[in-house]
Amino acid sequence: MLEKTFEPQAAEPRLYAQWEASGLFAPRAAKPTDGAADAYSIVIPPPNVTGSLHIGHALNNTLQDILARYHRMKGKAVLWLPGTDHAGIATQMVVERKMAAEGNVGRRDMGRDAFIEKVWEWKAESGGTIVRQLRRLGSSCDWSRERFTLDEGLNAAVRKVFVQLHKDGLIYRDKRLVNWDPHFQTAISDLEVEQKEVEGAYWHFAYPLADGVTYQHPTTFDEDGKATEFETRDFIVVATTRPETMLGDTGVAVHPEDERYKGLVGKFVILPITGRRVPIVADDYADPTKGSGAVKITPAHDFNDFGVGKRAGLEALNVMDAFGRITAADTPDVPAEYEGMDRFAARKAIVARAEEEGWLREIEKTRHVVPHGDRSGVVIEPWLTDQWYVDAKVMAQPALKAVEEGATVFEPKSYEKIYFEWLRNIEPWCISRQLWWGHRIPAWYGPNGEIYVAETEEDAREQALADYDSEVVLTQDEDVLDTWFSSALWPFSTMGWPEKTEDLQRFYPTSDLVTAADIIFFWVARMMMMGQHFMGEVPFKRVIINGLVRDEKGQKMSKSKGNVIDPLGIIDELGADPLRFTMAILSGTRDIKLSKQRIEGYRNFGTKLWNAARFSQMNEAKRVEGFDPATVEQTINRWIRGELTKAERQVSDAIEGGRFDDAAGALYRFVWNVFCDWYLELAKPVFNGADEAAKAETRAMTAWTIDQTLKLLHPVMPYITEELWAELGKEGPARDGLLMGETWPVLPDAFIDASAETEIGWLVDLVGEIRALRAEMNVPPSAKPPLAFVAPDAVTAERIARHRDLILTLGRVSEVAVAEAAPAGAVTFVSGGATVALSLAGIIDLAAERVRLEKEIAVFESDIGHVNKKLGNPNFVARAAPEVVEEQRAKLAEAEAGKAKLQAALARLSEIG
Repeated sequence: MLEKTFEPQAAEPRLYAQWEASGLFAPRAAKPTDGAADAYSIVIPPPNVTGSLHIGHALNNTLQDILARYHRMKGKAVLWLPGTDHAGIATQMVVERKMAAEGNVGRRDMGRDAFIEKVWEWKAESGGTIVRQLRRLGSSCDWSRERFTLDEGLNAAVRKVFVQLHKDGLIYRDKRLVNWDPHFQTAISDLEVEQKEVEGAYWHFAYPLADGVTYQHPTTFDEDGKATEFETRDFIVVATTRPETMLGDTGVAVHPEDERYKGLVGKFVILPITGRRVPIVADDYADPTKGSGAVKITPAHDFNDFGVGKRAGLEALNVMDAFGRITAADTPDVPAEYEGMDRFAARKAIVARAEEEGWLREIEKTRHVVPHGDRSGVVIEPWLTDQWYVDAKVMAQPALKAVEEGATVFEPKSYEKIYFEWLRNIEPWCISRQLWWGHRIPAWYGPNGEIYVAETEEDAREQALADYDSEVVLTQDEDVLDTWFSSALWPFSTMGWPEKTEDLQRFYPTSDLVTAADIIFFWVARMMMMGQHFMGEVPFKRVIINGLVRDEKGQKMSKSKGNVIDPLGIIDELGADPLRFTMAILSGTRDIKLSKQRIEGYRNFGTKLWNAARFSQMNEAKRVEGFDPATVEQTINRWIRGELTKAERQVSDAIEGGRFDDAAGALYRFVWNVFCDWYLELAKPVFNGADEAAKAETRAMTAWTIDQTLKLLHPVMPYITEELWAELGKEGPARDGLLMGETWPVLPDAFIDASAETEIGWLVDLVGEIRALRAEMNVPPSAKPPLAFVAPDAVTAERIARHRDLILTLGRVSEVAVAEAAPAGAVTFVSGGATVALSLAGIIDLAAERVRLEKEIAVFESDIGHVNKKLGNPNFVARAAPEVVEEQRAKLAEAEAGKAKLQAALARLSEIG
């Protein structure tokens, strides 16, 4: 007999160990008849080696595991390939902090080789944390094939790709603007930049016009906006949030259609402090409606300014070093007093000087968004520096075409828009990072600055012989590659490329990719580029985008808000299955509103299944050797067979279509509403009856149905289903192996019996109507009012006779009669085309019930009025967060439905008297 409850804390480690030991996580051996359709492959989005399992991982890996377990049970050779990313900047930061805490010297004092050795030591000790945590979630990855972006095989792939792209002219070195982190002293990607709103100011500076130039600046305007009064100015006003960058100004831009400044285009200003002559240029970037309409241009320290500078042919002057300090190295006219000054100290000094010298015209306080390094926390500096780039524009074209033509599809399809928009406007991809941990760039420099790109130093030396008569000292590039570069190769490098391995032949291209929307361009698009360039085909046939997990109010989770849900804490307390089921059933929305209460609710779903299995055991529902569900005769057994068949179709179609919420919803409805709430209730009289043949058939059918249900539910809730499979297998024919290795149910259409469906559907609807009416009219649970059918037709009369006992029991009524008219004091309703009367006179207090209903209706009316007032206020709708407005609309709909229901109940009272 099953224990009273399922104990996940004890069962999950034991069951996972059994799965892993079984060898079922690895794809089955290839058969001579296998084709591409017999293989299913998916690569895990590699989590950072420094990471711990967060709720986003829980969602993403649950969905992948559902796919892997489902296709495995469908008989396919399934490869779910796991691995981790070396996470250059994150790992380097973790190890440096650890060294500092232990009192060790810094990495620069230690030297590159010694530091890298320290990082590998840390990786061996602590780098497997998230992999162990993925096991706790139930992830059925093939751990024997686990990869790491810095393992030797992937190192070889990265070097080969870099060298080949360089030969193809698609990798080059260039001086461009990058996101520079002054703390880590490296370029970082957009994904590693966090935009923070901060208190700041616009400082309005007057730049004097050169060569004695003056112009008439409008000061007064009429109602039509036409200038009516002017003043003569020998300066032009610009506004900036970053005064320190003015030391690198090489232009002032005005809009070409701005009448105020048309006559100044081509003239010059004298830059205060430096005395530099700066041209005034026309560019659409300058917005005539903002500030003075004139903007200072610092091409080396602002991305927009860099573009203006390119278009106008302006010089780019770098006035900061790698630490964010002012330097005159490239800009000799910067006064010596600013040399070595921190950028923010320089800001204060420049503003003070502007005020003292009279060219500070206004300080306008504002809140504005400033980029920060997500790990360092410091303000990011747009910085002009030499870096390695990929010509992403060229590589994007096949990637665009593949999705346009359907070689790869997105689910939901709406995410294709993000993909297209980024690829059609793509910029060169900066792939070099000024770090030590990572794939070191395979480029060597000769004595005179020549660059030799090669997979090995020996190959580079051979190239150098073409320039030098004898061997020379070559120096390898100090930089490493952006971690997204190696992960862009993930679908094929992890399968052994550049070697022509069996895995590549069998499992590439992969079937699905499950990932988040925020890395569509950082990872998905780049895998598409690399896969097509080096493999000649797309890396995956479908991209399933999962939503963002938020808290129950729709707010983004953050430690500072205290609203983070820790998946490991949930697994410790409630088990992995409730978390997995919750992730699946909520996965159909872009923003998943999650709360612990929801997860607890789906733990109750698992408990419901467990209790149903116990109930079946107590009623001797054991599996029977040779039982054939096609031969059952009892109506309820033919009905549940058909309901199970429909559920299998729904679950299969939903998983195949990547609609995990629909799959989980279908499972929930079948297990809770159909099997537990109706079938087992309908079976009770049979279990307790005297018809031994009906009893034996129903017991066998119950056991068979539970077995098939466990198979259908296994991909979503693997632990409890595996435990039930083993425990229920102790009775009846011997089980052969784990549930995980079982075949997915394939049930024939003939199992759907229309007559049984109609018959039981009639009974279920009738009992449901009785129960709803009892709740609506506040009938005490202990009361058993009489029920009468008013002049039923012959078919209904036959059904009444067949199911009288069930109606009495399930409807909690004292009698089931047939009458020519509704009895006095009865409430009527229509079910299955028949008029039914439930006699409530003398059972409920009509006057008290009328007062109760009227009070509750008044409460709903008050709520409706309050919400309507809010939604009718244009300011509220415009200013409130979208989720707040949506919450109010949902509240209104709920209140209106509640009011309508109570009004119907009040109307029914008049039928009684």
